[in-house]
Amino acid sequence: MPWRGRWGVTAGAAVVLLTAGCGTVEERRTAALDAALDFERALGARDGVTVCAVLAPGVRDEVERSARTSCEEGVLEEEVPFVAAAGDEVEGVDVAGRQARVVFPADTLFLSRFSGGWKVVAAGCTPRPERPYRCLLKGG
Repeated sequence: MPWRGRWGVTAGAAVVLLTAGCGTVEERRTAALDAALDFERALGARDGVTVCAVLAPGVRDEVERSARTSCEEGVLEEEVPFVAAAGDEVEGVDVAGRQARVVFPADTLFLSRFSGGWKVVAAGCTPRPERPYRCLLKGG
């Protein structure tokens, strides 16, 4: 196959990969941010039901296992930092396909896109130089 033909296939595959995340980058960014803000607001209001509704299934399971109680009760026992007035405090939102990172001054959240929308897969995360983030809430 001549070079020109291979480039066309490669470029076409790249377009498919870049658009496979369901929606435009801005739509995914907005949806991930909305889920992160829902999580922060619910945590600040000590609304365990809503916090758990925004958590990914594996994270909910891990909270229940470690707390030996329901997610709704156990998640409020965790010392996850939260933004008191979530909204104006967003420092950054990064999306890549079905994954997102939302950075607040006191917390970093990682989210994934599930069939039911964006869910928090890790929270209470702090960066560590040249190492993965350390997260208080995460799936097992």
